[in-house]
Order: sequence, then C-alpha cells, then structure tokens
Amino acid sequence: MIKTIDQLPLENKVVFLRVDFNVPVRDGKVAEPHRIDSTLPTIRRILQRAKKVVIASHLGRPDGKPSPKYSLAPVREHLEHVIKAPVVLAPDCIGAEVERLVRESTHRIILLENLRFHQEEEANDPAFSKALAALAEVYIDDAFGAAHRAHASIVGMAAYFKDKGAGLLMQKELDYLSRVLTNPNKPFVTILGGAKVSDKIGVIRNLLPKVNALLIGGGMAYTFLKAQGVEIGKSLVENDKLQLALELLQEGAARHVAILLPVDHVTGDANKENPTTTDGMIPTDRLGLDIGPKTASLFSNEIRKAKMVLWNGPVGLFEVPPYDAGSRSLARTLADVGSRCVSIIAGGDTVAAVTAVGVADALSHLSTGGGATLEFLEGKQLPGIKALEENS
Repeated sequence: MIKTIDQLPLENKVVFLRVDFNVPVRDGKVAEPHRIDSTLPTIRRILQRAKKVVIASHLGRPDGKPSPKYSLAPVREHLEHVIKAPVVLAPDCIGAEVERLVRESTHRIILLENLRFHQEEEANDPAFSKALAALAEVYIDDAFGAAHRAHASIVGMAAYFKDKGAGLLMQKELDYLSRVLTNPNKPFVTILGGAKVSDKIGVIRNLLPKVNALLIGGGMAYTFLKAQGVEIGKSLVENDKLQLALELLQEGAARHVAILLPVDHVTGDANKENPTTTDGMIPTDRLGLDIGPKTASLFSNEIRKAKMVLWNGPVGLFEVPPYDAGSRSLARTLADVGSRCVSIIAGGDTVAAVTAVGVADALSHLSTGGGATLEFLEGKQLPGIKALEENS
C-alpha cells in the first residue's frame, strides 16, 4: 500500500521530493510548463507542515556530465515565479556543499541541479542513492513521468527511507489510470494515434478486453488499413506489422469491440504540402497526414456515447496545420461532452494538442507520463511504484 502525503510525518522535517521537471527549454526559458505546474499542489501541501523541501529532477540527456545546456536554472526561475516564494538552485545534487546548503539555508525550497549530471543516477548506483537520501528525512515521489525508470532517485534511494510515499500528482495519475485498467466507466472508448503500431501493441492487447470502442488514427492507422487491402499511397506503414494488425482486428471482432479506422483522409504531397481530402483510398503519389471530416464525425459520435475516454496520440500530423484539424475536432468534442464523461489525455503530444485548442481545463485528467503511462496501460509494474510499496 502506497502512503499519501497526508499519511506521512512531515512536521518540521526535511522532505526530498522527486519530480519530473524534464520540460522543453528554449532560449533559456521554460517553453512548456505543464509538468512543473502540475506539481505545485504537492509542493504547497508539503510546505504546510514540513520545515523544508529538497526538489530533484533530471532534464534532457546530458550523458552523465555537467552541461550548461541542461542546467535547471530556467526551471528554478519558472518555479519561483509560479510558487511565489524564493527557490534556491543548489550547485550540484550531492556532496558537502549541497548538504550544507540544505542544512543552513533559511529558504524553504531548494532545487537540486540536474540529477543526470552524474552517470550514477541512471545506473541506480547504491553510493549515489545513499548520498541523495542523506539530504532528507522523508521521501516523496511525484515523478510519475519517470516511474518506469529504475534510477537512483526513483528506486535506489527510496530503500533508505522508513517514511516514503506518493505526491498528489503521482496519486492522481495512479487513481485515474488504475480505473482504466480495473473498473472503467462503460461505454469505454480509447483513441490511439501516433506514428507506429509497434509502440502501442502492448496497450492495444491489454485494453481490448476492457474497451467498447477503439478509434485508431495517426500514422499507425495506415498499417491497419494496408493490412485490410486499402490503398494508402505513400503513407507511413510498418510492413512487418501487417499480419499483427490483422490479428488485432480479428481479436477485436471476437471480443465485440468496435475498431474504427479512418474512412477519409487529408493527404499531402511528398513535401507534406498541398492538402486535399480523399475518401477511403489514397492516391499513389499522396500520403495520409490527418483523418478527414467524415472520420472526425464518426469518431466524435463514439466519443459522445462514452462515459470514459482514454486518448493517447494525435490522429494527424498535429504540429503542421492544416493536418491538426482532426485532433482539434476530437478535442472540442471531448470538451463538449464535459463532466458526463471521464476524459484521460495521455502522452506529451496529445496534451500539447488539447492545450493548443484551449480545452485542457474542460478535461478530467492530463497525464504527465509518456513512456510511463504506456507501460502502466500495458499492465507492467513500474519500478518507481514498486519502490514506494516496498518496506525499508
């Protein structure tokens, strides 16, 4: 059983908070703050009772050595702005200087420098884990987006704490995603997009016994369509997954799951320009880049019937207008359905899509996990979750 913040003895303690602040940084500024802003309730709840909070995260892939490009300085600046309290950036994440700063600083929020400046973080090194653990008395993990990584700050150091538990964001992620797997509201509809079938095989297999309808868009749809003999032109396809796609369609039919594929397409030329809408078959010199209006209407009708919707992956090349129209249409439909339906948005691209449409606040839950969410939905046990369940 994982303890929540309210079940942990935080009074006058130093709390180590592992977060996932792995956010895009452009020109020295945080470009997309969703992951940072999502942890604010946890930080505030800790500070109501604790003496101090030591916050730790990775950022990018600095290959185990310090790099100004991957410093958490821009994250510190954004966090201080939104939390409206001083945030001190430590010069490192372990060592005597960091320990002294945590012990002596009068400021209550200390952000450690990038964990991945040490290769021992990803290696889950015991000595590095112990050095991190030496900084605090209570361990709280709010980094669901990194829960599938068996790293030192996620797994190794947790073993050194008697008092450990999940932050509010981690708890929210587990509550929503567990419902998908154990007790989804029916009718339950899943929308899957993105480029590749291979990335979603485990998710499809695990969800087929649970869903009423599966709506497939994005690049992965063309592998399913080609498997059915539909002409897909120059569209993205995984030829080695055609047989698997057929088997998944057959399994869906056997389980009486409505698997809906695009019936029309917005296509582009080799340069992804000159958009035209075509019906089911795509001309040989064109590639499918978004679902067409008939498909958007078909998918929207299924969404309106649903009591729970899980959406992972945009259904078109969302970042290049006008190939964002399909995803925008589905986002607006989900927002229109509102509180009649539990809506769970999973994956950074899908979160970015609904945010760009301006409907994020009308949806139930925007997951902060990418790979972690997919692995959880596949039914895998995540190392970061297991570490919180285990006794010291």
